[in-house]
Amino acid sequence: MKLFVDTADVKELETCLERGFASGVTTNPMLIARSNCVDFGEHIRSMIDALIKHDAKIPLSVEVNTTDPAKMADQAEQFVNEFGDYPYLNIKIPIGWNELKVIAQLARRNVPVNCTCCMSYNQAVMAASAGAKYVSLFWGRIRDIGYDAGSVVRSTRESLDRRGLDSEIIVGSIRHLVDVNEAIQAGAHIITVPPKFFPQMCGHPKTDEAVGQFMTEFRAWEQAVQANQLKRAA
Repeated sequence: MKLFVDTADVKELETCLERGFASGVTTNPMLIARSNCVDFGEHIRSMIDALIKHDAKIPLSVEVNTTDPAKMADQAEQFVNEFGDYPYLNIKIPIGWNELKVIAQLARRNVPVNCTCCMSYNQAVMAASAGAKYVSLFWGRIRDIGYDAGSVVRSTRESLDRRGLDSEIIVGSIRHLVDVNEAIQAGAHIITVPPKFFPQMCGHPKTDEAVGQFMTEFRAWEQAVQANQLKRAA
């Protein structure tokens, strides 16, 4: 199981890269818009620069920002030309009947595709069959429509394994910390997580309690040793 960082914020990205756990990065048009950047190309380049700075040889998924499949193919070509010097670039294409053609075209050219916005087993299997390297299942949104997200992930994982497909399942749309735990247990290969959850994943009140107790007793021992040394010196 791998953890991807779901962000378009360069500072957030660098904070995660400094801690060494990130196995990849995912973005989408909404995250780009929320980053308040002024130029799309320059912003993606700044993310690539951050990855290179930290020697992070990890996938970066950049999503097309059109709903027209014909234009998706053109945008994908543009992204490959503009950012293809970063060898771990992935193009994000949303699932759809006509979009499968774009996925298949890119796959035939060995351009890695992250098929995004999958809400069902059927969509994920179709995307994987078309050649997507990653299929992104949206955990929170699947639950919004009343389905068991864990069951969808488990069924998809079983089918990919049984058919010997190379596609990996990315679980996104993480709303709560427990979503991460449940998605891992359901068999997701990768969880892409908003940065705000990572500190929570490292924290626990009992950890704070234990560390506090260790330090309190150590300081008491240290003070006793110092007191004995002063007595001897006197």
